[in-house]
Amino acid sequence: MSDNLHEPNKSTTESLKRLEKWLTDFVAERLKSIKSTEAPEVAAEIIFEEGLSKARISPPPDIREKLLSQVLVSVIGYGAIQPLLNDPTITEIMINRYDSIYIERDGHLKKTEIRLRDEDAVIRLINQIILPLGRRVDRYSPTVDARLPDGSRVNAVIPPAAIDGANVTIRKFSTNRIQVEDLMEFGSLSDHMSQFLKACVVSRLNIVISGGTGSGKTTLLNILSEFIPQEERIVTIEDSAELQLHQDHVLRLEKVNPDIHGEGEVDIRHLVRNALRMRPDRIVVGEVRGGETLDMLQAMNTGHDGSLTTTHANSPRDAISRLETLTLMSGFDLPLKVIREQIASAVDLVVQVTRMRDGSRKITSITEIVGMEGDIIVMNEIFKFEEHGSDEDHKVEGEFISSGMRPMFEPRLKLAGFKLPPEMFGADRMTIKPPRRR
Repeated sequence: MSDNLHEPNKSTTESLKRLEKWLTDFVAERLKSIKSTEAPEVAAEIIFEEGLSKARISPPPDIREKLLSQVLVSVIGYGAIQPLLNDPTITEIMINRYDSIYIERDGHLKKTEIRLRDEDAVIRLINQIILPLGRRVDRYSPTVDARLPDGSRVNAVIPPAAIDGANVTIRKFSTNRIQVEDLMEFGSLSDHMSQFLKACVVSRLNIVISGGTGSGKTTLLNILSEFIPQEERIVTIEDSAELQLHQDHVLRLEKVNPDIHGEGEVDIRHLVRNALRMRPDRIVVGEVRGGETLDMLQAMNTGHDGSLTTTHANSPRDAISRLETLTLMSGFDLPLKVIREQIASAVDLVVQVTRMRDGSRKITSITEIVGMEGDIIVMNEIFKFEEHGSDEDHKVEGEFISSGMRPMFEPRLKLAGFKLPPEMFGADRMTIKPPRRR
């Protein structure tokens, strides 16, 4: 095992794979036979160094760290937080400090008894996650976004940006494929709303999903994307890949962060522009949060109907204002009326998702963009959730209500073969009692 690991070539890559496998087996076997008072990751690192010495290899620091991260994950997982990652009822893990770890379960936060050994253990955990992905974090770049192998989203911040110590937030990826039927069982929408949204997606309406942090925007985007016909070519664009589309013809694009020299960045805006050259039937952008909003609107206005995206906002009207602000970030000095005309022409529907005070998530509004009246974008709410209060367990109760207004784009739904029943828009009410599970 004396291959030269300093020169990046095909032979080196194969040598690294062999070395990683050998070190993984070596560390795993030795850990079984020793009784150490050290934390498992500390003992594993000591054995890892013994393995390098036995193999007579001294790799460069960056390769050593990457090898160590991959071996630790293979042998001991993510240490003390691994049980939290394995628990399917936990949706979020928040390491505020090495001695302060919280979880979210059923929409509620709870402090755990789990502690990491010290501040260095948090930094080591962060490196275990990001180094295999080619990401880095240091005092000059103290924040990083990454994902675990199962798709869970990770954000980490270290000093000096994190004043009280390094912290990590992990939004877990659900191993259970959530479908629209599950949302109805959870009380997140009504059957009529489900039928309506399916008709809108298949009929190639442009849809913006709006909501706050943790409201379920990405989950809903995944569910709506399942209504896209199998034969269509879909390009997804994300800051950090989370979407799990199950169609055959899907091309996944992901933002590339700059390297240690500040070079090589490929931002969302570049990917949106590039997607237009890839002959997409649909463009799905995980979230618009900058100048790419203008490119997305132009794509919607130039033949790429049926596109989907999400944005942070607390109501459909706020979502429109948010799109206006983001469009102004494109660098073009466009009059506000022109921007509003672009939005009114491009977006057909805003779906508002809300995390309720009891932790449940609901679609609280489905609103049509009708057009312009003077300088104002006219909106027509088709469905909404009307809250009535809480039960004895403090669970939200209410009704899903259709406004009685038929959407202006209904002829497009009919052309696509959808004849929605009259009662769908007949001021229908569906009472929702809180489910016993989410």
